[in-house]
Amino acid sequence: MKILVGNWKSNGNMSDKKKLFAAIERTKTDIKIILCLPYTLLCCNKSNKIAIGAQNISDYTNGAFTGDISGQMIHDTGAKYVLVGHSERRTYHHENNAIVKNKANLAVQNKLIPIICIGETLAEHQSNKTKPVIKKMLLNSIPDYGNFIIAYEPRWAIGSGKTPKQTEVAKIHQMIFDILKSIDKEKTPILFGGSINAKNITRFKNIPHVDGFMVGRASLKSETFLPIIKSMN
Repeated sequence: MKILVGNWKSNGNMSDKKKLFAAIERTKTDIKIILCLPYTLLCCNKSNKIAIGAQNISDYTNGAFTGDISGQMIHDTGAKYVLVGHSERRTYHHENNAIVKNKANLAVQNKLIPIICIGETLAEHQSNKTKPVIKKMLLNSIPDYGNFIIAYEPRWAIGSGKTPKQTEVAKIHQMIFDILKSIDKEKTPILFGGSINAKNITRFKNIPHVDGFMVGRASLKSETFLPIIKSMN
């Protein structure tokens, strides 16, 4: 089953959520849809077609950490997934692989499935360091046990309108699959993201080991999200 993850980032309100939920409910599809919403929108979900995820998880179990939202709190909302190590967290909040791994472990411990984001910077891409960077991020970010999802998002492509060549995506996804297979995790879904929309998604959806996609701003409104769903059907 193909997977489509929508990351709302710091956008949206309850009205936006209700409109998109209603539109998706009216859409015929067999793909698995996961919406990663702001904390304020995680609860009160009534949908058979949409699973909910958070966009971040505290790297502490609980305690005097004002503003942090723990894995247990996320689980209590009914959410099933959580983004871990998104490029914006790695860039703006200086989250390294050790922090990402800790968060992934805390997610699993709280019965959440972490969606672990990995991807190279523009400088790394231009210096032909993509493969070693991705390998290191992957092996040092995944949890010690439990299920997880990998989302490969070239950091230079996110929000830029630029996407890698099909051959580049194919090589990286094959490499990720081979690494996962070497640690008996070959059934782990591998998503691709980075300025994905309804027009360019057809270039990537049939590439081996591209098990789905993660999109950002295109997931906010039905006008841009539903065409992606239909393109994946």
